[in-house]
Amino acid sequence: MIQKLRGIFMIGVAIVMACSLYAPSSLVARASGCPDLKVVFVRGSGAPRWENADYLSFYQSVDEKLARTGLNYEIIDLDYPAVSVGLNNIGVTLGAYIGGGEAYEFGESINAGVTNLVKLSKECPDTKLAIGGYSQGAMVALKSLGDLGPSKVIYVATFGDPKIYLPEGEGIMPAACRGENLSSYRMYVPDCQAYKGLLGAYIPYEPETFAGKVGTWCNKRDIMCSSRFSVSDHTGYDKSGLYEDASRVMVDRITKSFGLDVKVTSSHDTAFLIDATWSMEKLIDDYKEEALRLASETFNSGGRVALFTYHDLDDFSPSLIEHCNFETCTESMFKNELDEIVPMYGGDIPESLLSGSFHLMKTMKWRYGATKSLVVLTDANYVSPDRDGTTLDDVVTLSKSIDPVNFYIITTDEFTDDYTELAERTGGKVETDFNKLSILTDHIMARYDSLPRVEKGSSEPIPVLKVTYSEVDNGEARVKFETDGDETLVVLNDAILGVTNEREITIGGVDFKEDYLTLVPIKEDLRGEPVTVPLITDSYGGVDFVPKVPDAGIPEGCLPILFDNKRLAGA
Repeated sequence: MIQKLRGIFMIGVAIVMACSLYAPSSLVARASGCPDLKVVFVRGSGAPRWENADYLSFYQSVDEKLARTGLNYEIIDLDYPAVSVGLNNIGVTLGAYIGGGEAYEFGESINAGVTNLVKLSKECPDTKLAIGGYSQGAMVALKSLGDLGPSKVIYVATFGDPKIYLPEGEGIMPAACRGENLSSYRMYVPDCQAYKGLLGAYIPYEPETFAGKVGTWCNKRDIMCSSRFSVSDHTGYDKSGLYEDASRVMVDRITKSFGLDVKVTSSHDTAFLIDATWSMEKLIDDYKEEALRLASETFNSGGRVALFTYHDLDDFSPSLIEHCNFETCTESMFKNELDEIVPMYGGDIPESLLSGSFHLMKTMKWRYGATKSLVVLTDANYVSPDRDGTTLDDVVTLSKSIDPVNFYIITTDEFTDDYTELAERTGGKVETDFNKLSILTDHIMARYDSLPRVEKGSSEPIPVLKVTYSEVDNGEARVKFETDGDETLVVLNDAILGVTNEREITIGGVDFKEDYLTLVPIKEDLRGEPVTVPLITDSYGGVDFVPKVPDAGIPEGCLPILFDNKRLAGA
């Protein structure tokens, strides 16, 4: 029997069931013969081929961009079992967890996916591959790399990967929470404490020969790839915009691989912030033509423009003056407002750029998914901290929290050093050569939006568990442990048994044969590192042990999912 376990806590990988929005014939971009490129999506557990929401979202994002490249390509939802997990297939769910996705029927599904993906690649030896994989499909994609080879694969994007590996997320105060040592393949994993997936980790996650060809995306609280415990975040990739974000990266790699002069773009939000002190008249005139070109190209790309000027807080309070914003600015209005800027005041050199840029960013309604640029024109340095207390860190933090907003500072040679840190920390540039302003415009317009790789900040203490005593005697296993977690998830072999708030577990009445117990500490919505306790004895008699569900007052035949102390589903 299992003593002192509370309820049944089943962790189910999502069964993604989506209504068909299109007939199957319209869900694949067809190509005659062997195309230049095959884009393969590997769906998640239990998802119907061609009709699942994740494939539809991925397909639409990639196809819209590839259609402009002139490539002969095909987009495919890989044919493989994608075996279902969850309440409708309890045995596979349990095997997936305890087998680390490498054994039982779940592991067989993974291996079948690898076989089919490799077979598909061999059908057209000269055709390049780009691969996207969600959940179980992410595991298929990464496990296939060794058989496919780097010369065949242009890029692999994984989403909600249960075997993610981010070493910068390890420890009490992870490096990722300081924005340091981020893995090159970490494209969007906002949880700075994300370390290993729920099913373990692929190490190395990006093989050396595939350097620059792997990227991973993980929703903030996805139970499979973050340190958090949200099922809805794991099932929400078709709505979170991550397929769109990844499609820009993937298509950018594809166009570069084929040597195509096709830019991957997104709509832009471009705000101009101009120093309007008395010494700026010549610089404004010198930049006016290029500012109009950048504004025009922004509008033509479906983007928006805003125009502001700033002074010194000693001269103006507030230092920021709005000429037109993202909602009101038209191309003709921008030109008229730019022509009417009258430089004035500014007796000393440092100006209130920090205050002005901070309030501009906070005031504007930036669009999710747009490439965000703040173009600053100035012939002076800035007060730090500003006269209202705004610091450089305040500006950088706000910039990154928005998406980020990239700062492009156009200034004179003497102030290059003053602005380098601000530009670099926000992903922008400093330009002091007015003969290269057209190059800067091209650089800004060629950028496409990329979500922040990680959200920096103070980490919450992840619960830790340490086994202090374990014994197997006469068919009874007894384990004691210490943890700072509130509860502990208990797993035996291929069964998730339940959750306990005790610090001792006894299992009796079984013949142990290379069994092992896995304990996962839980604190609020944080899960800690699993700890495995081998339960090996010399007893090899009897049959394989199939653990019984502990009696917790649950009706026979009903195995509910409990999450955040709420019953989510039952069958």
